[in-house]
Order: sequence, then C-alpha cells, then structure tokens
Amino acid sequence: MKNTLFLKIYIFFGLFYLFILLSGNESLDVFLKPFLIPLLGVGVYLNEKFPSKKILLTALLFSWMGDIVLIFTDKGEICFIVGLVCFLISHLVYCLLFSKQIKTRSTNNKITFGAGILLIILYLAGMLAVLIPHLGPLKIPVTVYASVISVMLLFAFNGFLVWKKPGKQFIFVGAIVFVMSDSILAINKFYAPIERSSFFIMLTYLVAQYLIVVGILNLNSTFKKIQEK
Repeated sequence: MKNTLFLKIYIFFGLFYLFILLSGNESLDVFLKPFLIPLLGVGVYLNEKFPSKKILLTALLFSWMGDIVLIFTDKGEICFIVGLVCFLISHLVYCLLFSKQIKTRSTNNKITFGAGILLIILYLAGMLAVLIPHLGPLKIPVTVYASVISVMLLFAFNGFLVWKKPGKQFIFVGAIVFVMSDSILAINKFYAPIERSSFFIMLTYLVAQYLIVVGILNLNSTFKKIQEK
C-alpha cells in the first residue's frame, strides 16, 4: 500500500538524517529536517479513511511548523517561543486525538491509573524544579508547555489502559519518548549542555512521531476489522 511505502521512506530518510547529525554536519539540518514529518503526513493522508484522520494530520502539521521555526532559533529567542507555541498546539491536538479513539474496555484498575498519574506529576515537578531557576522570562511559557506535554502523556497512559493491542503500546511508548525528547531539549537549552544533543533530541522525536502515527493507524485498522465482522 502507498501509505506503508511512505512510512518506510520516513524510516530510511530519518536514519540518513540521524547519520548526518551524528557525523557533525548539523549545517545540513535546514535542508533535510523539513522533509521528515511531511513523509509521515503523506503516509497518513494515503491511509484509508478513519474518524480522527484529520486530527492526526493537524497534529503533524503543527509539529512540522514547529520543526521549521526551531531551525532558526539562532536568529533570536522569538523563534524558540513561536516553535514552542507550535508544539504546544500539536500536543493539545494529540490530547484531542487520543480522547477520540475507541475504547475496548473501561478503566477499572484505579490503583494502576493512580500510580500513573503520580509518576507523571513527579516527572513534571522534578523537571520544573530543575529548570525554573534557569528560565528567566520564559518561566511561564515553559511551565505551561511542560504541563501540557504531561497531560498528553496522561491521555496516552489512559489509552494504554482502555485501547486494544498492539496500537496502545505504540502510542504510549511514543508519548513517553516524546516527553524524553522535549526533556533533553529543555535540559540542554536551559540547564546544562548535553553532548550530541541534536542527535538525541531528533532520534527520540522521530521515533515518537512514528510510534504515535503507527499506533493510531493500527487502532483504527483494528476497529474497522471489528466492525466488518
């Protein structure tokens, strides 16, 4: 199918891009990075129709916009803020996307759900405790962003408890890796430089986007098969 072809192209192009970063040729970022998320977007667009398809495409669109703007962060802090807003919107759209997926069971394990909430709160509190002293005028926007991505992770965790396999695993792991990517970026920018940070940020980011997309497509493909029986 054409959609799976573009997903495979995304993997190979992503590996090539990561190799370029690892080799130290970060100057090529501006030429290669803009093509990554559109490959995923085309794969989703060519997929069979499903109820939340436009929502997924919207999330990818704002992620792509964020990618483009963040390329030019060396031109001024405004580019970082605009990129932050784009990804903030993307994560909000992902929250909406996750809420629209079909539940195959109810959330009946309150202990597991409560433990998940506690861990996410601890992550958020820990990250903010580390970053806030170094944020200066960006305290509010970064705090809001960290809170939103934590909520996105919570939506994915809730889905992990109520969605069908294997889509739920893809999405939940993708959400975790997305949080890792943003955490590496934040620590590198505001707290302490991380060696080869660009490589690790993009590695986790590309894996996260791929897993979420594949998970959503899998969930909806599985649901269609159930409906056809």
